[in-house]
Amino acid sequence: MTDFYSALGVPGSASTADIKTAFRRLAAHYHPDRNASPDAPARFRAVQEAYEVLSDDDKRQAYDDNRRRNLLDSPADTAREIWHNYFSQLLQAANNPSH
Repeated sequence: MTDFYSALGVPGSASTADIKTAFRRLAAHYHPDRNASPDAPARFRAVQEAYEVLSDDDKRQAYDDNRRRNLLDSPADTAREIWHNYFSQLLQAANNPSH
């Protein structure tokens, strides 16, 4: 399961305004017309998908419910994925100091 909050770099308690701000910043950064990095198109799509879900109240509620259910159903797998995403972001940030 993709962590949309991590994709946008916001906490689960983020307001709609915070989500929109993060989306605009990241979309501008990863837009393929502005970013020549080979992973930019994939990151741009991930940011778009996250915003599409988190900016819609009904979709966000369904996503949050599913997220909580996954944590309860498979806590080890969920924890592993959370840590993997966290460390991937740290490594990416370390390799890309301009971000």
